Amino acid sequence: MQAGPGYFQAEPSLRRYEALLRMTDSIARHRSLEELFREITSRLREVTAFEFITFNLHDPANNQMCIYYSEGAPFRPETIRVGVDASPSGWVWQRQAVLTMSDLSAETRFPEVLKILRDARIQSYCCVPLTSSRRKLGALGIGSHEGNRFEERDLDFLQRVGDLVAVATESALTYNALEQEKERLQMLLEVNATLVSHFDLQQSFPAISGYIREVVAQDLATISLYDESKQCMRKYAIDYPADPDLCHIGDTYGMKDSTSGRAFLQRETIIAGHAELAASPSPTVRKLAEHGIRTVCCIPLITPKGALGSFNLGSKDDDAFSVRDLGLLRQIAAQMAIALDNSRAYNEIAKLKDKLAEEKVYLQGEIRSVLHFDEIVGESQVLKRVLDQAKTVAPSDATVLIQGETGTGKELIARAVHRMSSRKDGSFIKLNCAAIPTGLLESELFGHERGAFTGAISQKVGRLELADKGTLFLDEVGDIPMELQPKLLRVLQDQEFERLGSTRTLKVNIRLVAATNRDLASDIVDRVFRSDLYYRLNVFPIHMPALRDRREDIPLLVRFFVQNFARRMGKQIDSISTETVNALRNWHWPGNVRELANFMERSVILSEGSVLRVPLAELTSHERIHEDAGTLENVEREHIVRALRDARGVVAGMAGAASRLGLKRTTLQSKMQKMGISRRDYSN
Repeated sequence: MQAGPGYFQAEPSLRRYEALLRMTDSIARHRSLEELFREITSRLREVTAFEFITFNLHDPANNQMCIYYSEGAPFRPETIRVGVDASPSGWVWQRQAVLTMSDLSAETRFPEVLKILRDARIQSYCCVPLTSSRRKLGALGIGSHEGNRFEERDLDFLQRVGDLVAVATESALTYNALEQEKERLQMLLEVNATLVSHFDLQQSFPAISGYIREVVAQDLATISLYDESKQCMRKYAIDYPADPDLCHIGDTYGMKDSTSGRAFLQRETIIAGHAELAASPSPTVRKLAEHGIRTVCCIPLITPKGALGSFNLGSKDDDAFSVRDLGLLRQIAAQMAIALDNSRAYNEIAKLKDKLAEEKVYLQGEIRSVLHFDEIVGESQVLKRVLDQAKTVAPSDATVLIQGETGTGKELIARAVHRMSSRKDGSFIKLNCAAIPTGLLESELFGHERGAFTGAISQKVGRLELADKGTLFLDEVGDIPMELQPKLLRVLQDQEFERLGSTRTLKVNIRLVAATNRDLASDIVDRVFRSDLYYRLNVFPIHMPALRDRREDIPLLVRFFVQNFARRMGKQIDSISTETVNALRNWHWPGNVRELANFMERSVILSEGSVLRVPLAELTSHERIHEDAGTLENVEREHIVRALRDARGVVAGMAGAASRLGLKRTTLQSKMQKMGISRRDYSN
């Protein structure tokens, strides 16, 4: 079949129609304007001959035509921005009509653009509008090295292409605007989250500046606050990674000489260009210009209570901050102002709280006296639980076993139990079982008759008799030797005993409160403590928490001890810094309340004025000592020494230390030699 006479005329139209279809497909695939324009250019080359093409979009902020994409041009697209009245694309955009220039050599309009076209050796040029159903976007221009290149059908086809490109461009611009808005909202959320989670804006400011930099290009970010005492602006926070020495926190600026000062005074955003920065009377502002900062934007930080300072950004580009950027930056400045106001309020509240805490010490002491806890300081939940247990058991005559680390205040609880009991009018007799040599402990506890042993030149009344109708407090009860434990058990069961050297049985009416820092359950396994005595002591157990487990009580204890020691020494100490209190709260206090009390006494001695001087460096220097004390080898050495003491230095035999430790005699002797344990370590 032969082709009809109109076939060859219809073929170009068919190819252009197919090109339009392919362009339509491109619209659905591309979100990037650059990729879209590149694809459109490729499709156009298949059906239309040209050497030069530009896609021009209107910039409403500056009323200019900007070349967004081009091919065949001797320039970078982003460098060309021409006024609407001075360009063919502006002419087309304004009039919404096609512009054709068949012979550029005879053309006199648009001289600035004509030079660009002639430099590209363009002889003929046509431009069609890019207009959607909702707005005028710009213009599409193509050029050829041939004169009179574009015919009527070319123009008709280019108009169709322009309509298609306009739809695609509007879609891409809308998508990009939504993405940018999404980024800005995400940035605002990140800034807000950072401000909410950090009270110290000074420390979090570099992170906030980094979030801003992802959306608004900037090279320098600072916060300046008004210093009312000196009537100047003072740098509060800085983020300038390129040159940390450009400005420093604490630098001051005149109110009228600096851009930030004028923004604060006028309560409005001020933008300064490079010329203004370079001519500023302020040396600091001129220094910014010398370091390449060409635009500065200062936004006042305003709260309902008034202005606090300014939020400042600097850029190494001219005209760096757009109208849209300013709207976003004002929102961030408003958030920062609230955060700064909250931070100031928080600091003021903290100071008032410290002041109230100091004033409350006396009242707390009065309340504790009424409640029989006058020597026990603290408001933590764990301590309150202990005090509640003491109140519960005090009215009864039940035996109480107080367990806890050394220095936790076990004796204070024992005294409180006595004062709240029906025996409060009786005696509170204390015996530290670890402080008395084993040979004398029995005499101290039970008493002795004259001549009961060498040196017993007179009768002695023991602690049991002294505590009759009162309370006996046995501190470190875990250190009572095995041979005395049955006698103590008999006292607990029958309330009777005999003095050393006597056959007469004495009856007593006592209430026993015992305390220990040892694990008695483990001692039972190690056969150094009787299980029946343990169960008799453990009628009502109370566990004293370590100071590190009730850190919220440390500030109260510090003030309590400082007040007491200062009164004894005739000193007036009125102030304890928050930093000092925080440092004391963070120390782990291996010696618990006793260590804290001793440390506070030393601090009061060292303090000469009204402010407490605390040698915090001592805590750091002792840290290694406390760490070494807790090594496995030291724990094992102490365990062996304790067993040797309990065995009175005997190593072998059924009652010897080796048997108590479950070791062979030779194994124990080898360990003693390795650890350097000598007789003087366990002799008494």
